[in-house]
Order: sequence, then C-alpha cells, then structure tokens
Amino acid sequence: MSNAVPMSHSRSFQTHLVLPPDTNHHQSIFGGRVLAYIDEIAAITSMKHARSEVVTASFDSVDFISPAYAGDILELEAMVTSTGRSSMEVYVRVMSRNIKTGVEKLTTESFVTMVAVNKEGKPIPVPSVYPETEREKQLFETGLTRRQLRQAKKESTKKRRSLFESE
Repeated sequence: MSNAVPMSHSRSFQTHLVLPPDTNHHQSIFGGRVLAYIDEIAAITSMKHARSEVVTASFDSVDFISPAYAGDILELEAMVTSTGRSSMEVYVRVMSRNIKTGVEKLTTESFVTMVAVNKEGKPIPVPSVYPETEREKQLFETGLTRRQLRQAKKESTKKRRSLFESE
C-alpha cells in the first residue's frame, strides 16, 4: 500500500479502573496487568491502521515510571508512529489519575511492534503514516533510530539463540 494516512487516524483510547484484584501487596497495579492493557490497545490501534488482523511481534520498550494504585483510573492513549512493509510501531502512553485528589501522572510508556497478517497468518503490507502535530512529528522523526535499535537487538538475539542450538 502506498497511501499514507495521518498518525491520528489510528489514535485509540482506553480507560480502566484499578481494582484490588489487579494489585500487589503494595496496593499498586501489577506490571503484568499494565502490559496486558498495552498489548490490547496496541492491537486495536494497529488493526485500525492496517484494516486487518495483527499479531504482536515485540514489546520494544516498556518504562514503568510511577505506580498506579487501587482506586486510580488508568487512561491509555496509543497511535501508530511508524511503519515498515507489514509492521507497525505503536506508541502507548499510560496515565493514572487519583480520583480523590485529581492528580494525574505518567505511569508507563511503551513502544510495541505489531505485524498485519492475512487469514493464513502471513504478513501483508500496511499503509505508511505521516505526522500532523508537533508531538507526532517528534515521535515520527525518532522512529528511524528506534527501528535501527530493533534491528541491532534482533541480530544480537539471533546470535544468542544460535549458542543454544549447538547443545
């Protein structure tokens, strides 16, 4: 596909209430629960962009910045920030809001790579994206550096795995 679409076309939002079963002994949300929310919104966002089914290829980065506690509201925002032939980099930002004080804080930031697939599970092409706002431009312009880091990590991982194949 050669038709580029604005990054805002894929923007998605989710809201979750942090409940006691979602928390650990510190009453803060389990990181795994946050990861599940990130994976879900990354999938929704990339499906909107690709207009197809998708699979998660990798969690490229996850930064847990501050905790969210039982009773807080989590607000997730995601958008496709760059694309390859069939892959999409999705930026996910998680904010928490204390409902009693109104204080909002950045909880988590993540970049996830998703791949568009057909009914047989084979990769299919996706449209490219272009930025419109200053925030989108910053994410878009730094996308190449993140892609290069992913490629270097992929090569390093291949080498590491080959060490175990000979055993």
